[in-house]
Amino acid sequence: MSDPRQIRILWGPGVTRGVRMSYLPRGARHSQSPGPSRWPRMDVEMDFDDYVLACVLSRALEEIDAGEATATEATGLSRAELQDILTRNFPSSFIHSFSLGDVSDPEIGMEEDLLRGLLLTHARPGDPTSARFAKIIARRALRNDHLWQDLGLFDRSELSRLLATHFPNLAAGNTEHMKWKKYLYYKLCEAEGFSLCAAPSCRECHESKDCFGSEEGESRLAPIKSGTDLD
Repeated sequence: MSDPRQIRILWGPGVTRGVRMSYLPRGARHSQSPGPSRWPRMDVEMDFDDYVLACVLSRALEEIDAGEATATEATGLSRAELQDILTRNFPSSFIHSFSLGDVSDPEIGMEEDLLRGLLLTHARPGDPTSARFAKIIARRALRNDHLWQDLGLFDRSELSRLLATHFPNLAAGNTEHMKWKKYLYYKLCEAEGFSLCAAPSCRECHESKDCFGSEEGESRLAPIKSGTDLD
């Protein structure tokens, strides 16, 4: 695998189930002795796409645990798509947390449908993974934080990599480094032939910081740093 990430999956009483990212060098991962763990866990190395899926699924589990959404509502994917992803990419003991037998396919509103259409138009042709990320991104873009946070990623750069990989032409157009969620809506307005912007140009807009300001913030998933466990 190129540029693998290590995913630590843990769950248990008093802990939001999900994944926790470890960025230890591969050698360090095997050389350090972890302390005693109070909850079941497993360490899994995976490529970048699977890493992103793990992050998204961890955010989904947080919303499931909070009673805010089902697995399909949190991801925008159908039950069959989620079942396929989980079966192909994750340990069987992790799959049961999503209670897929009890959920129905998500309802798609007009705004989400338009975002899906935009992303699918620019997705890599014939790539089912790109198509699934289009659905996931369209659903998570409806949340309130930075898009990279709502996807459960570590920072904006990971979202930039995801978009450049699966929607290269769309991502390449963000030459001014607009916030990614703002950029997607900007391109959606452009594609539909209208604009929500009152200013004639970004340079003359008094609220440009809302579109071009910093996308810094804390990841919604707690990282494991320097070999320190969360126990």
